[in-house]
Amino acid sequence: MSFFGSMTTAVTGIRAQSSALGHISDNIANSQTVGFKRTDTNFQDIVTASTSRNHLPGAVLAAPAFTNGVQGSIDASETPTHMAINGDGFFIVSARAGTIDGEPVFEGVNYYTRRGDFAMDKHGYLVNGGGYTLQGLAIDPTTGNPVGDTPGRIQINRDFLAARTTSSISLEANLPLWPKTVNADPDVANSELLTVGRFTPALADLSVISADNEDIFLDNSLSGGAVTAYDDLGAPANVQFRWAKTDNAAGGGDTWNLFYKSSDSATGATTKWTNVGQDYAFDAQGRLSPAVDSTTVTGMTVNGIALGNVTLNHGSSNITQYNDENGTVATNQLDQNGYPSGELVSIAVSENGRVTGTYSNGKTIDLAEISLARFNAADKLKKMDGTAFAATQESGEPMLGGGGDIIGSAKEASNVDIADEFSKLIVTQQAYTAGTRIVTTADELIRETLNMKR
Repeated sequence: MSFFGSMTTAVTGIRAQSSALGHISDNIANSQTVGFKRTDTNFQDIVTASTSRNHLPGAVLAAPAFTNGVQGSIDASETPTHMAINGDGFFIVSARAGTIDGEPVFEGVNYYTRRGDFAMDKHGYLVNGGGYTLQGLAIDPTTGNPVGDTPGRIQINRDFLAARTTSSISLEANLPLWPKTVNADPDVANSELLTVGRFTPALADLSVISADNEDIFLDNSLSGGAVTAYDDLGAPANVQFRWAKTDNAAGGGDTWNLFYKSSDSATGATTKWTNVGQDYAFDAQGRLSPAVDSTTVTGMTVNGIALGNVTLNHGSSNITQYNDENGTVATNQLDQNGYPSGELVSIAVSENGRVTGTYSNGKTIDLAEISLARFNAADKLKKMDGTAFAATQESGEPMLGGGGDIIGSAKEASNVDIADEFSKLIVTQQAYTAGTRIVTTADELIRETLNMKR
């Protein structure tokens, strides 16, 4: 009879609503869990018999509907190693299997998570609140590019950052048409020039300037700025530059020389300023002709600190000679690539998805690049403890690259909407109660039917 069918159908409905209630309770319980993905419920009807003249009660099944690909809100965090993904990617992480001699041992399987509340542990690994260790690619300190293409566990080296000797100085400047040196006089031809005849006795060339001749040199040249360079041990050297106009050939072509101060303490005939050995010749339009993108100073030594060969990089068309009312050199860029040794002070996540270290010498270095994985069917991933997932045959293999942007100092919140869950809770409660009423009603009708024989 349909009485029995309606009772069994109601029981399956009660069981299905019980499953839905379990999903709702799990969602509400994890509404504050970082990176948690809620589980919705799909209901599926089971048909036993149904024709145009007859229909028998069937059943209903409840199945979980995962929302692994639904992003939660991204909230700011005061912890610089926290990170969130704006996109469909997942962090690649490892799970710890135990410890040997105080060092962690990891499982040989990769897991995936959106939980980005990472912090550095005592071993230098970045571990999130679920206990999983972040993976990425190491950065070549020389090139700044990732090493290899297979992610590995990111471990921060807390050793001192070794000093880096200065090998390149970037110098960009505009030189004035009329340099207002001490001796420059518009009414005196060539008074703005530094020539060998300025000195007594006359110099053979302008390759070096001795301490005895420094005053004359300073009166006929312009300051070009200064930059601190470093040797291979991190010893600082204050490199001072001066520009001197050495020729003003007819037709508008001028030639300048660049000098650096090689010794502060030089006296007498000892060299105090050294020419970099490059003529900077300009055409009538104020452009270098020929172009000088860079020049190398061989064996640069400043105050006894040997810097070795240093390349002066000017870039393309970044040394110019345009009119300047002040008659001074306008230095637009002057920096170098060396630094002293330093101790790691802090780490953070940059805008381009890299883990950076800030050292006591003020230098910030890229240490690792965080790797992301994508899946064709993210909702088919297997849920694991700690807000992590494992790849399955249904989810497909992980695809490296892409996956969105990594945002530092941020966390992805749970994608659970409490208001929505309470709404579903009310509906589920009503459906469950209605199912129990069907069971009691069917039972009463069966009792009435049995009592018909009395």
